[in-house]
Amino acid sequence: HVQLVESGGGSVQPGGSLTLSCVVSGSTRSLNCMGWFRQATGKEREGVSVVHSGGTIEYADSVKGRFTISRDLDKKILYLQLNNLTPEDTGSYICGAEPFCPIPVGPPKAADYRYWGQGTQVTVS
Repeated sequence: HVQLVESGGGSVQPGGSLTLSCVVSGSTRSLNCMGWFRQATGKEREGVSVVHSGGTIEYADSVKGRFTISRDLDKKILYLQLNNLTPEDTGSYICGAEPFCPIPVGPPKAADYRYWGQGTQVTVS
């Protein structure tokens, strides 16, 4: 079993920055891809960024150049640095993990992931 716990969300003004963290515990050895997703009120969960076990990274077009995903394998933490935030970035940011990952092409798809955290809220206004 895998547990994911996010933190680091908050309220910021447009142009501001945040750093999100996702602490991973449990049976982590089999996880081959980990990603960040976001879900705004009334909208579907969308993939923001993913890092595969081999190091391949993908981003959604809407965040390229502004967000950076990274990981600390020793501490088992996944990060997402959010810069130059806009109101359209508002939502719950959710960490996802999956042992059987699709070939890395484009941002992650929620339907491909089985393990989820509870999310951390980001509000830009």
